[in-house]
Amino acid sequence: MKLEQAAKQLEALGNPTRLQVYRTLVRAGPNGLPVSRVQEKLGIPASTLSHHLHRLILTELVTQERQATTLICRANYTAMDALLGFLAEECCAEAGCAAASGEQAA
Repeated sequence: MKLEQAAKQLEALGNPTRLQVYRTLVRAGPNGLPVSRVQEKLGIPASTLSHHLHRLILTELVTQERQATTLICRANYTAMDALLGFLAEECCAEAGCAAASGEQAA
């Protein structure tokens, strides 16, 4: 993952409402949720939700699929795993700490 992509994704998740939307979709699992259900769960106006979903879709953290008249939103678990891996991949690379070797601190 490139630094710029990670920065954009982290910036998108830096907004409390977007983070709440994203966590709701992550909890929903691979089937995702209709936009109306996300709105119902979070109690936010449709226009606000649309704005925040758009930002998450632009950063590839969320996907959206139309099923008849319903929009289904899903967390993009591949993107989430890539971002988490990017954040952790160099943990203690220069320090040789216990986290890098799998040992627990005493």
